[in-house]
Amino acid sequence: MPNALFSVPKAVNETVLSYSPGSPERSRLLKTYEKMLGEEVDIPMFIGGREVRSGSLRECRPPHDHQRVIGRYHWGGKEHVEQAIDAALAAHASWSSMPWFERAGIFLRAADLVSGPYRDKINAATMLAQSKTVHQAEIDAACEFADFLRFNVQFMTEIYAQQPESSPGMWNRMEYRALEGFILAVTPFNFTAIAGNLPSAPALMGNVALWKPADTQVYSAWVIMEIFRKAGLPDGVINLVYADGALVGDLVFKHPDFAGLHFTGSTSVFKHLWKEVGANIDRYKAYPRIVGETGGKDFILAHPSADAAEVATSMSRGAFEFQGQKCSAASRAYVPASLWPQVKQHLVDDVKSFKMGSPGDPSNFMTAVIDERSFDKIASFIEYAKSQKDAEVLVGGGYDKSKGYFIEATVVATTNPNFRTMCEEIFGPFLTIFVYEDARWSETLDLINRTSEYALTGAVFSRDRYAVDEATRRLAFAAGNFYVNDKPTGAVVGQQPFGGARGSGTNDKAGSILNLLRWVSPRTIKETLVPPADYRYPFLG
Repeated sequence: MPNALFSVPKAVNETVLSYSPGSPERSRLLKTYEKMLGEEVDIPMFIGGREVRSGSLRECRPPHDHQRVIGRYHWGGKEHVEQAIDAALAAHASWSSMPWFERAGIFLRAADLVSGPYRDKINAATMLAQSKTVHQAEIDAACEFADFLRFNVQFMTEIYAQQPESSPGMWNRMEYRALEGFILAVTPFNFTAIAGNLPSAPALMGNVALWKPADTQVYSAWVIMEIFRKAGLPDGVINLVYADGALVGDLVFKHPDFAGLHFTGSTSVFKHLWKEVGANIDRYKAYPRIVGETGGKDFILAHPSADAAEVATSMSRGAFEFQGQKCSAASRAYVPASLWPQVKQHLVDDVKSFKMGSPGDPSNFMTAVIDERSFDKIASFIEYAKSQKDAEVLVGGGYDKSKGYFIEATVVATTNPNFRTMCEEIFGPFLTIFVYEDARWSETLDLINRTSEYALTGAVFSRDRYAVDEATRRLAFAAGNFYVNDKPTGAVVGQQPFGGARGSGTNDKAGSILNLLRWVSPRTIKETLVPPADYRYPFLG
């Protein structure tokens, strides 16, 4: 053991490259994208340090070109889930006892691989598998993922540095043990960074994990696992399995060594998993940690003093980047009547100027939604809005899935503040706007607060600081990430820790020290330097 107290490199957010025309990064990435588009890769599971092939193959198809197969992955069964659990538990003792700086070294190396030699590959994989534009892939797969890895290492050292006071004659210490058992990480399709962070954040703290990615993200998940392996992650620490969610849940939640769930996905699924954990609570060695980031019905609120162009731009970007498939995407907006004509004109002009198509063409602002089920759901909301007398489609409303799952950016105005699309999560390029009378600003704050079960992100636009203060106070529980004069998307690790409450999750703030604290079980150690040799206290004399 080295006789030193090590300091880790100070975490700094990864610089987002511009990919402007003629830039070297643009040329490299598009070349990598085209190369990967023309290949068909074989994607095994990864269990206990081994590539595992079941022979039961499923296809990876780009959402923007679903006729094309870019890979086939091996679907797992009961035996593979059981093998993953066993492999994780077998790795627990050696991994959890490894010196913290050795674990740090692995994930710091992974971060430099992500932002360096693997940058083009992980970005291209995200463009192909999840239909992200060049810019959206860069801020997610390369930058945010590298940020998670680096900042988590820094947060880990800050946790370990928190030590108790010691009175004379004793030495008090606090150690931050890994949880006893294994973690289940269930990750979504929409962010490659989240997919990598959910298993690796607990692993950094000495835990072992079974990782189940979304089926539509398997292609880029395998690139993440390749990076972890390249970085030197020991066998069994993170085990990657593709299998039916109900099967995984049935085996994991009945296992006595289940120690925690790290989840990002739908509110309904998270509630179901929580019930499963509760139903099996008597089976476990310890109370499992449950951490989840779920749905959102994120809002933009404009005050009469706001700038119309700024409000419209926040809607264009906040609602329609990555086709509205961000947990934080603006889905409902409240605009004062005095400002509405200007906002409407700016917004409609913006949306009409959007180009939509393959992410391989960097001039496209939007691409396809993730799969046919999502396409059909969003299309049904569009048709519903078209059929209602208290709503009007201002722009968009078209869709076509013949080649890819393409849905136009759609803006609906409604006279009903409780219109269905003002309340229900859609998770697509669909924004509903309610125009309120200027004098009803205060009532509108109450309306926003009670309209949705969710409380993830929200934004207020105003040049009146009293209005900003009032909105911030009265919407205190309406959004876990609140924005002033900015769109409600784009949280940066270490700057705006991300998460919401109410129906949006446990608000454990990915990208902060708060999340890592959920993956440790502290133990206090008191050492008496000169123990007493007589039971008699002075008061007995």
